[in-house]
Amino acid sequence: MFGRDIGIDLGTANVLIHVKGRGIVLNEPAVVAMDTQTRNVLAVGEEAFRMVGRTPGNIVVMRPLKDGVIADFDTTEKMLKHFLEKIRVKGWFMKPRILICCPTNITSVEQKAIREAAEKSGAKQVYLEEEPKVAAVGAGLDIFQPTGNMVVDIGGGTTDVAVLSMGDIVTAESIKIAGDRFDADILSSIKKKHKLLIGERTAEQIKFEIGTVSPKGSDKSMEIRGRDMVNGLPRTIEVHASEVQEAMQEAVQHIVQAARTVLEITPPELSADIIDRGIIITGGGAYLHGIDTLLADELKVPVFIAEDPMDCVANGTGMMLENLDRIRKVK
Repeated sequence: MFGRDIGIDLGTANVLIHVKGRGIVLNEPAVVAMDTQTRNVLAVGEEAFRMVGRTPGNIVVMRPLKDGVIADFDTTEKMLKHFLEKIRVKGWFMKPRILICCPTNITSVEQKAIREAAEKSGAKQVYLEEEPKVAAVGAGLDIFQPTGNMVVDIGGGTTDVAVLSMGDIVTAESIKIAGDRFDADILSSIKKKHKLLIGERTAEQIKFEIGTVSPKGSDKSMEIRGRDMVNGLPRTIEVHASEVQEAMQEAVQHIVQAARTVLEITPPELSADIIDRGIIITGGGAYLHGIDTLLADELKVPVFIAEDPMDCVANGTGMMLENLDRIRKVK
């Protein structure tokens, strides 16, 4: 068996791997469980995610990526190695060529860290591409024509906004506000309003089930359990969608502002194309109730949610793997 070309969406929250000719073969949380005394990796991905908030003192469950970049190099390398072994892409005679996506504004040092982590996990060559560009390709946009396409990619650690034309990014903005920030704001709001401590997983569950960014909100509600801050005992409360909308409001406005900033510096001809073609939302944040309506109202431009928004970047890497020779290799 020979090495294959593979594309990796190395996200803060999830890692998706696309193998050329096979499609998306892996989609797991970017989480690692480690023994703090021996530094041995105990679990990776889905198995480690189930341990979040439920481990004894000697086991720590961590995310080796933060805000779209590597926060813990050794753990990222171990995580990548585990995932590559799991999907069995490394051949006996050849190592795979890997295409990895990254936010638009990462530094050369951060690029080097991503490249080295991929090389040490078993890559022959590493190519780097900007996330919104790959997301646009995966969403089915023809970015190689001389017309403007705009993408808002809301991931776990970063939101990338970009206008693309003739196969490259014309204007872009990347902010470290996305899904993780929404979770943190929900957690903080419930702590402040209800004097109840909840975990990250519960906050994420609230976001998925009743999260909304529309000012009109929805009438949904759900019961959650946590620890009472006053007496330290377990308690159950009911949380309404309007509370969640209020908690996430500030973070969402930062995303709106980032999109507005990109539109303000976009050449007028491309702005005219965007009015015709609209804006595409990709990434896990696209699932937030009302995000398309809110952006359309604020920016006065049609906004659409991509088909399978979470898979857009991974699918885009698959399409770009067909033209690997046209992509610059990371120096």
